[in-house]
Amino acid sequence: MTFKAICLRKYEQTGFSANLESLDDSALDDNPLARGDVLVRIRHSSLNYKDGLAIANRAPVVRQWPMVAGIDGAGVVLESADPRWESGDQVFINGWGLGETHWGCLAERARLPGQWLQRVPPPLSTADCMSIGTAGYTAMLCVMALQRQGVRPEDGDILVTGATGGVGTFAIALLSANGYTVVASTGKAQEGDFLGALGASSLIERETLSVQGKPLQKERWAGVIDSIGSHTLANACAQTRYGGAVAACGLAQGMDFASSVAPFILRGVSLLGVDSVMCPMEVRKRAWARLATELPRDKLARITQTVTLDQAIDAAQRFAERSLKGRIVVDV
Repeated sequence: MTFKAICLRKYEQTGFSANLESLDDSALDDNPLARGDVLVRIRHSSLNYKDGLAIANRAPVVRQWPMVAGIDGAGVVLESADPRWESGDQVFINGWGLGETHWGCLAERARLPGQWLQRVPPPLSTADCMSIGTAGYTAMLCVMALQRQGVRPEDGDILVTGATGGVGTFAIALLSANGYTVVASTGKAQEGDFLGALGASSLIERETLSVQGKPLQKERWAGVIDSIGSHTLANACAQTRYGGAVAACGLAQGMDFASSVAPFILRGVSLLGVDSVMCPMEVRKRAWARLATELPRDKLARITQTVTLDQAIDAAQRFAERSLKGRIVVDV
């Protein structure tokens, strides 16, 4: 038996390659990069910014070679040595090093540790779980972080950076569904109608945040969800109102953070780091329970595009170039 998978390889002489390959089932057996006690037939996967970087070889995402790409996956259990799972169970997975140190889910089959899996929550399907994927789940973690910090809809506007990206689109939809007024930062002004339909009340130009600014600026935001990092995050912090909070979850502009302590010690601003990869299971379950009930299904449809597995490499490369918007589901 064979299965198809997007394999990333690196050789000393010929360099990097990303190809859709047919692998023998034995490739999953006794493979330290595919360790796990549950064999899953993947029905749907997705493309995230990290997948785009890995498949386009834009950043050192992959830690071990060869690697099967894909940090998200959803499907049906084929066999399990873990008592929590039985053949026929519908499951999904986000993060945990998939596509980095463990073979991922841009493949027809994957062998995965049972403790990393979650049951598909009603009324969602495997396709819905991948429409949401790491991006939507991270956005929900950010919303939860702001709410834990006490940021309420009546406190004022919430800034969402990287608004047409995966995290950004879901952040807008989730915040608006919870009654917040959202201002979207984007370099794609032509997507104003799209962002407005998701729930953004207004737009600001990405360039107003993307260059180095003063350490303390006019107070504008009760809260911020930032997936960009670098100067954008520094300016967002500098513009956050007294007692506000900034949830940081990405680095699309860069890992640097040229800020000062001024917003934190003079305005009491809280900078909240949000990690989705190694997030504890109990927090994941709470986030996904809320996603299953709070995310408007019509907005989920607006956010999502679908490609096939043999189209995924090209789509991932365009994703890395930021020429796509929203979420890309891979129908495996």
